[in-house]
Amino acid sequence: MREYDFVVIGSGIAGLSFALKAARHGSVAVITKRKGSDTNTAWAQGGIACVTSDEDSFELHVRDTLEAGAGLCDEAVVRTIVTEGPERIRELTELGLQFDERDVSGHRELDLGKEGGHSKRRVLHVQDVTGKEIENTLLTELGRQSHVQLLENQMAVDLITAAKLGFAAEDRCLGVYVLDEKTGEVETIRSDRIVLATGGCGKVYLYTTNPDVATGDGVAMAWRAGVEVANMEFIQFHPTCLFHPEAKSFLISEAVRGEGGILRNNRGEDFLKRHDARASLAPRDIVARAIDAEIKRSGAK
Repeated sequence: MREYDFVVIGSGIAGLSFALKAARHGSVAVITKRKGSDTNTAWAQGGIACVTSDEDSFELHVRDTLEAGAGLCDEAVVRTIVTEGPERIRELTELGLQFDERDVSGHRELDLGKEGGHSKRRVLHVQDVTGKEIENTLLTELGRQSHVQLLENQMAVDLITAAKLGFAAEDRCLGVYVLDEKTGEVETIRSDRIVLATGGCGKVYLYTTNPDVATGDGVAMAWRAGVEVANMEFIQFHPTCLFHPEAKSFLISEAVRGEGGILRNNRGEDFLKRHDARASLAPRDIVARAIDAEIKRSGAK
């Protein structure tokens, strides 16, 4: 049995960011069921939305987010994420990540993109492989940390709780059972601090642009441990991908529409104008519903 001060399940941007900060306070294990880079983060293309321009503001970003969230967002959380965004960007650049820049009147500035639901250009990117570069940057920094151990090809099976062990004391998490996918052996990893950063469950759908690792393991483990699970009905469907019935679908970045790309139906019509004034730059849920409605209305395939 191994023991750590912190155990992080998941090696995407959330898990790695936490692990790097936790390493200042004790030993850390990052558990991932494939390679460290096999994450949704590494597949993200478009970029990170953050207020960095004088033409933009926190208030505008908050307003855009609340509107895109159809009034269901927790405004306090939205404000925290938006206002702390520049500091998170600074942390990434200090680790060596270089966002794309452009030349403007003889000086360099960030090359900001625009995506659906945003009223201003605020999307920082690294070409069209932003997620991959972020993942690589964080993994490189993780490798420099003497207090962090990356456990690859280790499948977190279930959380260990006091209640499951029959302890009379207050129920709490005590560790995790982990399956070594190479040896087939299950190991107990002990920690009082378990962080679930396992990403989503996109692979429950037949057609998806999610990687094969997106199977909702963390949600299932949390549920079995008695954790309250909420908002599972809010699955975001990215509106655009390249589909082939005999090949794996891959995402077409929202940045394509942000730079002027127009979604047209089989008659060449800019059909999104019938659904939202922002047309192809409407938020993802509106665009996805409009595409579905258009296919059903027209009988297109």
